[in-house]
Amino acid sequence: MKDTVQPMTAESVGELLREAGAEVMVRSGRSDSYSAPREFSFEVKALFENGMGLHVVARQFNYRDPWEADGRVNDLVDVMLLRDGALTPLPKGYPYFQGIDEECGLDEEKLREVIDCVKKVNVKLYLLQEMTGDL
Repeated sequence: MKDTVQPMTAESVGELLREAGAEVMVRSGRSDSYSAPREFSFEVKALFENGMGLHVVARQFNYRDPWEADGRVNDLVDVMLLRDGALTPLPKGYPYFQGIDEECGLDEEKLREVIDCVKKVNVKLYLLQEMTGDL
């Protein structure tokens, strides 16, 4: 059965984040030239109303055969979580960023789940869990 992973672009990831209500900045890394120096194909930064941020990076292109997709695509991205401009894990009780500040190798479906999770974070939980020693 054919792989149904949806390729991601800087624009498609930016649009997912805008739809979730985030302010978004998009930057492509590599050009069409093989000698382009950057190690990523694109990055997208987003800031949500709750003050939480995401930094999404697609580190390399996957090459596919012509019958699968055209040219270079990104099937997976890495996502770093930001709070007040610094890397951070999420408070306990969330399905992502537990004890880590980066989730790696996410496909579009998982990226949508992470976006939905982060946009709903109540940042007061950080203070509460810092006070109780859980964070």
